[in-house]
Amino acid sequence: MALNYIWTGFFLVGFVAALAQWLFLGDTEIFKRIVDGTFTSAKLAVMDIALPLAGVMTLWLGIMNIGEKAGAINVLARFIGPFFSRIFPGVPKEHPANGHMVMNFSANLLGLDNAATPFGLKAMESLQTLNPNKDEATDAQIMFLVLHTSGLTLIPLAIMAQRAILGAANPADIFIPCLIATYVATITGIIVVGIRQRINLFDPVLGGWIGGMTAAIGGMIYYFSNYLTKDQIQLFSNVAANLVLFSIIVVFMVGALRKKVNVYEAFIEGAKGGIQTSITIIPYLVGMLVAIGVVRNAGILDFVVRGFSWVFTQFGLATDFLPALPTALMKPLSGSGSRALMIDTMTTYGADSFVGRLACIFQGSADTTFYIVALYFGSVGIRKTRYAISCGLMADFAGVVAAIFVAYLFFG
Repeated sequence: MALNYIWTGFFLVGFVAALAQWLFLGDTEIFKRIVDGTFTSAKLAVMDIALPLAGVMTLWLGIMNIGEKAGAINVLARFIGPFFSRIFPGVPKEHPANGHMVMNFSANLLGLDNAATPFGLKAMESLQTLNPNKDEATDAQIMFLVLHTSGLTLIPLAIMAQRAILGAANPADIFIPCLIATYVATITGIIVVGIRQRINLFDPVLGGWIGGMTAAIGGMIYYFSNYLTKDQIQLFSNVAANLVLFSIIVVFMVGALRKKVNVYEAFIEGAKGGIQTSITIIPYLVGMLVAIGVVRNAGILDFVVRGFSWVFTQFGLATDFLPALPTALMKPLSGSGSRALMIDTMTTYGADSFVGRLACIFQGSADTTFYIVALYFGSVGIRKTRYAISCGLMADFAGVVAAIFVAYLFFG
């Protein structure tokens, strides 16, 4: 129901904003931009996202099926079971969904978006098998989606690469701020959903896992910042991420061979679902991306930034971060849109400016909440999202606040 009101609200607010610009600012092209944008967004959803995703889905669903036949997914599920049983109490410890979620989180952590999406869709499909009410999200599906939208990533390789292209003196200098901001978003997601679902957040096992992850990330930050150069960090990211991913494929295949599984047939069996899943999500993608395009082309983000600027000025607060704010506002709506705004900010103010660096941290501090809701819930036919969007946006907001704080701490 929430998604229904949000989706409709995008169009209504866009219309009111466009009407105001036409009547009071004399912008006679505003409606043409919005209508042209709807066609562009619809084409983007099908031609640039759904169809390319079909190939990726076909590949990775085939690989996942090999992993299941090899028993690797169950091994992952047993390993992560003590932690997941606390934050996903409705999912049995050895259910395949646990392994699928681990694969999704691991791919996200390594910045492998192309692999993370198929793993995430497979995880959502597995969780749906435990759902007694197929059109309403379960607690476990909401927790999984919010953790996914928090976008925890160890090394933001794509952002670092873009900074290098635009001439940053040290493209990797936003690595630690991005990691801190996205980790804050992830922990916030666990807390807000945990409170809503009445999960015992003080459970010793849960605290031990979170403490261990915090210590591991802190240790990696210390090591990278003190012992590796910027080039070594980028090299590590390139090698480690792809080595881990390819190693997973090889381990799955070797495990399947040991169990005398026909690996090729297992791949084909799993891959057959890739095309169908991609076709299923097309209406959801078109609907959400067109609505987001209306908001963007109606200039609503500009109005919001001007409003923030006025409020902050009235209270005598710092406003030097505001030119980077459009990237943060766009990120929950559109990854490509926020990426374009990040590049525009660096081009305008400089890749090594405070605003340019902050835009990069915003880009790396969260994920595209509305897109992920439409994609993941749409793939299994969920229409009632309950509190998934509100909790996802709270995690996004925490990431934005943390991004501003660490930007001033490191670059202010």
